[in-house]
Amino acid sequence: MPAPPEHWTVRQLTLANPKGRRQGDLPRLLRAVADELERVDAVEVFDLVVHSEPTGRGPWYSVTAYCSVPDDAE
Repeated sequence: MPAPPEHWTVRQLTLANPKGRRQGDLPRLLRAVADELERVDAVEVFDLVVHSEPTGRGPWYSVTAYCSVPDDAE
């Protein structure tokens, strides 16, 4: 295992399903999070936090990912 860098920046990204009919579709949201982590070329994922907000239509999920990305990533 390579030595960790002297410092690194942890990025945070949060995604949620749109409110409405598919707001409780957690597998869909997790696929979207995986796609976004690939898009930003995440080097390492430190934590994933799933949040559920109760609504009249059932749970409304969001996911926050904490990750490191290459220095030149957007």
